[in-house]
Amino acid sequence: MPAWLTVVGIGDDGFAGLGRPARRALLEASVIYGGERHLSMLPARLAARRAAWPRPFDLAPLLAQRGRPVCVLASGDPMLFGVGATLTRQLPADELRVLPAPSSLSLAAARLGWPLQEVATVSLVGRPLSAVNAQLHDGARMFVLSADGGTPAALAALLSARGFGATRMTVLEHLGGDAERRIDGRADQWSTEQSAALNLIALECRATEGAPRLPLTCGLPDDAFRHDGQLTKRDVRAITLARLAPAPGELLWDVGAGSGSIGIEWMRAHPACRAIAVEAHAERQRFIEHNRDALGVPGLQLVAGRAPQALAGLPAPDAIFIGGGVTAPGVLEACWASLRDGGRLVANAVTLQGEAALAAWRERHGGTLTRIALADAQPLGGFDTWRQALPITLLEVVKPRDAAGAASDPSRNPCA
Repeated sequence: MPAWLTVVGIGDDGFAGLGRPARRALLEASVIYGGERHLSMLPARLAARRAAWPRPFDLAPLLAQRGRPVCVLASGDPMLFGVGATLTRQLPADELRVLPAPSSLSLAAARLGWPLQEVATVSLVGRPLSAVNAQLHDGARMFVLSADGGTPAALAALLSARGFGATRMTVLEHLGGDAERRIDGRADQWSTEQSAALNLIALECRATEGAPRLPLTCGLPDDAFRHDGQLTKRDVRAITLARLAPAPGELLWDVGAGSGSIGIEWMRAHPACRAIAVEAHAERQRFIEHNRDALGVPGLQLVAGRAPQALAGLPAPDAIFIGGGVTAPGVLEACWASLRDGGRLVANAVTLQGEAALAAWRERHGGTLTRIALADAQPLGGFDTWRQALPITLLEVVKPRDAAGAASDPSRNPCA
């Protein structure tokens, strides 16, 4: 089927700013879909029927037009946090074409003189404000796509509360249009309560004294997490995550999550990493909810329940960490059965019974056992001595691929 759907990127300068191919596509379309603001930019002479997106958002009416000449209007570059990316997951690439306009990021970079490849980007459209926390580093530059006119003031309050009140904020309204406006100020002195609904925020992050320093590497400080002592400690956590080996797009099960530290650091390794934390203890569930927001991964999914029962129906993971409950009946077996072929299972044990369970598992399924023994220098009278932490036994095992050498069905989860 030839391309029947054209996605047109339109800027705040409206129809006048479109190129010839985009104008022709709109002139020849039988129906044009888009938001009400975008549709209002079109001249009356266009014969196509205008169709505003349904609420809640639904592509079904659009896809029902398949085979007819249809256009979709989107802001700027439709492939940048836009509907174009959504449509490419629904249609073959040869059935649609995308005609982008300059994105708001490109326009903002041009206004500020910032090399675009050196600036982090966070979208808050349909996402929690806490998503910016993962990108807060002293000296970093960030573009934030606002959800609405109240986002800049809310972001200024968050930055001040997180110890980044000295951050320089620039709000760019209606980029590329006649109503374009710029507002500058410090986060802790921000006074504009309501900005234009269409805005982008540029941040030059500056930490004040006492702001938490959260490195890019695995092994965040223990005090970065709220916990009750049920926490995989920093050095052991770094070793564990090195064995789990997160890669973009992969899914982790953090079973017996405690404070959620492993799943949180897994997701901080790359924006496309996903994690599910399974925890039965109610207070620890609250810790996980706090920690995932404070450390900038609000997308971490929390499953309240105890393994193996709580694993039923979850998507099959690429890696599993078992931080507690290795001796509980059926947990290791259920996790192993659900793991994708070629996936990694890492389990830690601190008791003799847990160590025996991991050793027995290794006898049946292979893998490696590693003992981690750490000591800290602590005062003893007028001197210092080593205080040993409890040793940790770590099991690492990779699930063999099937006989054909191909990965298993990604939707398979025998717990379902």
